[in-house]
Amino acid sequence: MSTKLTASERLEIIRNKNRPTVTDYIPKIFEHFMEMHGDRLYGDDEAIVGGVAWLDGIPVTVIGQVKGHNLAENKKSNFAMPHPEGYRKALRLMKQAEKFHRPVICFIDTPGAFCGVGAEERGQGEAIARNLAELMNLKTPVVSIVLGEGGSGGALALGVCDELAMLQNAVYSVISPRGFASILWKDASREKEAADIMKITAEDLIDLGVADTIIPEPAGGAHNNPDLAAANISKYLRTTILKYIEKPIDNLLENRYHKFRKIGEFTE
Repeated sequence: MSTKLTASERLEIIRNKNRPTVTDYIPKIFEHFMEMHGDRLYGDDEAIVGGVAWLDGIPVTVIGQVKGHNLAENKKSNFAMPHPEGYRKALRLMKQAEKFHRPVICFIDTPGAFCGVGAEERGQGEAIARNLAELMNLKTPVVSIVLGEGGSGGALALGVCDELAMLQNAVYSVISPRGFASILWKDASREKEAADIMKITAEDLIDLGVADTIIPEPAGGAHNNPDLAAANISKYLRTTILKYIEKPIDNLLENRYHKFRKIGEFTE
């Protein structure tokens, strides 16, 4: 696929209703996935799926934000906008992975965390902030992949990692293009215009030092050949997990710290 597509054109691709989601990828990439539910505090958030699986015989913890292919699926998963209990479920599984030194694999695909009254009352900001702090010091490898949309702190709560990969058409941003347009121009309809000036494509983020790897997609987008897209993700993970699983924990944490400290440095 050409890399000359604009960010707004990529938004159209990643919002295709047939684009594979984390629930499509898990059975194609992992063996014996066993889902775990609940945050042990409030409830189970279906906007985030998590559990234990095997990748080429290596036990791993898999966590992902859930998008649907139709209205019913999206309503069930709250359109991939997690509540605080979703982030707390994710953190519970991450801490469990740390205990058994299982690598953590996070799949990011959200327009942002849910900003409803109930979510705020239950500590949405605190839940995201705690994930950021805990992930920075999690004593096991963490690899994150942006499958489609990676919007705001709702995405970053699964994005503090040793290596961040993005599918070729994915976008990753501090705020969604719609939110950007709403704040800057008071006009959410200028979403596409906002996307094209925000530097949010995979290539942009490689250049800025935020992302580390671009995973190629089939021509026209992952929905045109989900099996090939899954194979590309699987190939990347098999190589990457082996690379990080052998690293001493102290080196892993030091490198993770410096990875994020250097983001935002620039000259003009």
